[in-house]
Amino acid sequence: MAVNTAGPCDPERHYMLPPEPRLPEARGLIERGLYFVVHAPRQTGKTTTLRALARRLTAEGRFAALHFSCQSAASAGEDLVWAQDFVLHAMRRRAEIDLPPELRPPDHWSDLPRGRQLYEALTVWAQTCPRPLVLFFDEIDSLSGQSLLSVLHQLREGYEVRPSSFPGTVVLCGLRDVRDYKAASGGDPGRLGTASPFNITVASLRLGDFTEADVRALYAQHTDETGQPFTEEALARAWEYTAGQPWLVNALAAEVVDGMKVPLTEPITADHIDIAKERLILARATHLDSLLARLHEPAVRRVLEPLIAGDLPADGDETFDDDVSYTRDLGLIAPGKPLRIANPIYREVIVRVLGSRTEEVITAQPRSFVLPDGRLDFDRLLREFAEFWRANGDVLAARDAYHEAAPHLVIMAYFHRLINGGGFIDREYGIGMRRIDLLVRWPYRDADGRPAVQRQAVELKIWAKGAEDPLHEGLVQLDDNLHRLGLDHGTLVIFDRRPTAAPIADRLRFDVVSTPSGRKVTLLRA
Repeated sequence: MAVNTAGPCDPERHYMLPPEPRLPEARGLIERGLYFVVHAPRQTGKTTTLRALARRLTAEGRFAALHFSCQSAASAGEDLVWAQDFVLHAMRRRAEIDLPPELRPPDHWSDLPRGRQLYEALTVWAQTCPRPLVLFFDEIDSLSGQSLLSVLHQLREGYEVRPSSFPGTVVLCGLRDVRDYKAASGGDPGRLGTASPFNITVASLRLGDFTEADVRALYAQHTDETGQPFTEEALARAWEYTAGQPWLVNALAAEVVDGMKVPLTEPITADHIDIAKERLILARATHLDSLLARLHEPAVRRVLEPLIAGDLPADGDETFDDDVSYTRDLGLIAPGKPLRIANPIYREVIVRVLGSRTEEVITAQPRSFVLPDGRLDFDRLLREFAEFWRANGDVLAARDAYHEAAPHLVIMAYFHRLINGGGFIDREYGIGMRRIDLLVRWPYRDADGRPAVQRQAVELKIWAKGAEDPLHEGLVQLDDNLHRLGLDHGTLVIFDRRPTAAPIADRLRFDVVSTPSGRKVTLLRA
């Protein structure tokens, strides 16, 4: 058995969880002969779950259930005839693999009327099949424009005569919720109403991420087969980094087992998970790259920029809720409230990518900030950053597409360049927090040679136009954070973004101040 990070899982070859419990509502909707939508980000297990459900339904003897992909129809574009031909071809090919001969579609689809071949084909199949049809249209959002509109209209038309003359259940599966299908077909997503081309769905089900119990159960399969345990700290760290995102859960394990090749005689520890996380981010696998390609889409930027800046969205932004839904469907932000990046790995890789241009111009060498006793010279690091900001801040902030978050991206890129590889940076940010909290963790060995970890807490604040000096608020917030971390010293960095602010060279300075409870704080005004 092996960890799978590419394509659907095969229970004969891969560690995997029982797929059907991940979508518990689906069977009841199918039993009632209803049409519905299943959506989730890429590589969360949609295909594995739906294919398993289809096979189980067919094997039970009551339905002829088929899962197939519409992805090949993407190349048809607006050509609705070709698009339908691609869909029907994919349907037939999958039926030849997954269905017994008596349940497969008839052979005479070549005589179907052009432009309505999907409706006519499904009608003939439903009338000749001895069982009600259940069809899972996976990757339905590969279709676009008139091709998608035509498919949806034909499915809607057949709904009235199901199940004797049309599939009893149709499930649309893709990245997006049904409200986005109208936009993809050329309509206004804000006006679905009765004009929606597919307003017959009774539910929109989102395939969720793994729970913490799921992660433990999945990793336990490796332990059961090989005898190699995960320590309690490793399991907790894997859950913390991934928040249950299925691909990340598997990719972390694959990196430890297959990439790092930790000997089976050794337990997998939290340190192994830390290293695997770093390797995963640096490798920028296809899954991560496909997400990061979206970062400069306007809808995504409108959501992520205030998140990274710790600010609120612009007043009067009527599209923000739709932008959030779209970004959430991509998997970049987590379900529910508060609004936040989906998991710590995405948080890190997003700011690394957005800060990559800054990293390219940093000439300082990481090892120059390591003290003779192995600790990080964090005070020098801050002062070197101040000089870097003095020389480059205006240029770097002006050229960044994420303009409001540019100072945060620059300092985090500076820290990444000079700390990562020897240490780790944890960050917390979210809309409305008006701050970014960073925790630098630097492993070293103490005077007795024992493993130790140096920790430095940093809070980032923006002094925005029309706002008061955030110093007092920052000290209160940092005080709380230092108390939570058990630290007696922290750093507060305030970036002055007011149009009336003095030039960087004139305003840049360090001070030593105290929090309300008396903790010492290094203050950098930038």
